[in-house]
Amino acid sequence: MSIFCSFLVLKQEGCLCAQHCLNALLQGPYFTAVDLATLGQQMDEQERERMAENGVDSEEYQNFIRQPSGNMDDSGYFSVQVIASALNVWNLELVPYNSTEPRALTAQNAPQEMQAYICNYHDHWFTIRRLGRQWFNLNSMLTGPQLISDTYLSVYLAQLQHEGYSIFVVFGTFPDCQAHGMLLIQPAVQVSQPQRVKIEKSQGYRLGSSSDDPDLERALSLSMGQGSYNEPNRSGSKSDEEEDNDLQRALQESVRESKITEPLPSGPKNSSVTQDQHSGGDEDEDLQRALQLSLQQENNSSDNDLKKALQMSMECLDSDSTAGTSNTNLAEIRARRLRYLEKTNSKSTS
Repeated sequence: MSIFCSFLVLKQEGCLCAQHCLNALLQGPYFTAVDLATLGQQMDEQERERMAENGVDSEEYQNFIRQPSGNMDDSGYFSVQVIASALNVWNLELVPYNSTEPRALTAQNAPQEMQAYICNYHDHWFTIRRLGRQWFNLNSMLTGPQLISDTYLSVYLAQLQHEGYSIFVVFGTFPDCQAHGMLLIQPAVQVSQPQRVKIEKSQGYRLGSSSDDPDLERALSLSMGQGSYNEPNRSGSKSDEEEDNDLQRALQESVRESKITEPLPSGPKNSSVTQDQHSGGDEDEDLQRALQLSLQQENNSSDNDLKKALQMSMECLDSDSTAGTSNTNLAEIRARRLRYLEKTNSKSTS
């Protein structure tokens, strides 16, 4: 069995990293969120009592009670004062790493000689502790403990300070733990580095509550800037938006088919039909071009038929001239029909 199995490694849940940090430091389930919340409420009450010494009607006191607690909130965050108060139960003390206190100066000169460090950045807390004769990063955002060499420890602490972390040195006697005894006998060898874990959305982000309501999940998703919330389609059917789009497409196709198959009036009225369709503006441009081509073909076809009929009539008149028709009348008829043909040709070419 791997030596890492003896570690107490806690998976990150919501914003309860302060609780994870303390239990990883002590290597046991010593504190719950309720325990820390109780300590935070006690500290809030003590602060209110001190502020009330100048009178509950004073402006300072009224401003103080209107402010939210600085020691805890309902997301699971706890202040360094709450963590220090919790460690006092085990006679453990926090000292800022970059302070001028003699113990802090000793830690700065020889960080590998200390027992543990607690690191904080914004709302996140994690522990770096020596177990056996080795140092481990017990961050709850990692999939497991990360082995840190003595040489790298000072570099890592300097890196955390550069990134804005607040570092505290833990002094005192720690409770006995199984991992410390096993690592004294058999030091750990890390084959692969742990990976960062992702916080599951299904886990509670509020103390004593959970979020299983799909409407609440949708609201949280939108409020977090993740775009639209895609609710699972349990029935397997199309969404309302898809059905509306399908209906719109079907109606448009029906209107197009009815306008294409509807018989168009012949003659000059065809041009007015085309103009009315152009004035609509809502019809598809491809449909307009198709209708125009169809009208032009019909006009051309009717003009060609009329030309052929006139030409055939003139040929018949030519043949009838031998039957005694006046040459003057025939010439006049030909001239009139030729003028009509020229007029028709000019219209078709225009």
